Amino acid sequence: MRNKLTQELAVCGWNAVAALGEAHPDRIHRLFLREDRLPQLTGLCKYLAEQKRPYKICDDEELERVCKSSRHQGVTAMIEEPEAAPLTQEDLDDWSREGKTGLLLFSVGNDHNLGAIVRSAAFFDAAWVVLSDADEAAKITTSAYRVAEGGMEHVVFRKLRNVPAFLKSAGKSLHIIGADHRARLRIRDLKTIVGKNAAGGRSGVVLVVGNEETGLPPEIKEHCTALVRIPGSGVMESLNVAQAATLFLHEIYEL
Repeated sequence: MRNKLTQELAVCGWNAVAALGEAHPDRIHRLFLREDRLPQLTGLCKYLAEQKRPYKICDDEELERVCKSSRHQGVTAMIEEPEAAPLTQEDLDDWSREGKTGLLLFSVGNDHNLGAIVRSAAFFDAAWVVLSDADEAAKITTSAYRVAEGGMEHVVFRKLRNVPAFLKSAGKSLHIIGADHRARLRIRDLKTIVGKNAAGGRSGVVLVVGNEETGLPPEIKEHCTALVRIPGSGVMESLNVAQAATLFLHEIYEL
């Protein structure tokens, strides 16, 4: 839930707020919590008091009004509304030098999928999540934070306008893996695609995932190092995009 008057976003759910309080307590403007959560959040409340930022003990009804959700799990934090910064060449250089994995989401479609993907990204040490202009529905929202279960604090968000131009540039130093359920190569083939960097570590990877119904468009596919699919029984044409991203991230993590 966004507060348009204060330009704030509600972060609710125990894991999401606990991770926020541990990693970035300075981002919290206000905290609302149920009395039974106070023993677990004493340190955070003390920090907020020292920073002269309010926290309030309240009941479930008030928490639901604050975050517009019954899934608050007894705590809600208000933060400045997040906005992903544009991806820069410096970001790309860091990504390549560190040999990190990141995702580019192209028309993924909704904030629940975004949250689930971020949770998997954090679990499998994928440092970057890049949102394209084609992902107007996949926003950093209260629901995305809750579904991510704390993963939002462990990834860097960036945005970009010209996806083909980014992929053309990124392909000079990173492996661009496009998820395509009609591809010839299988996910197990990743070990022959993703090699070592100059320092002997694993090369950086951009995993590109698209819309569940339409997939990746031709102008995106043509800039990928490889198009890779997840083989299945054929009973279902494809997986949910978040499920597919999780399988790819696990395979890349194991390389």
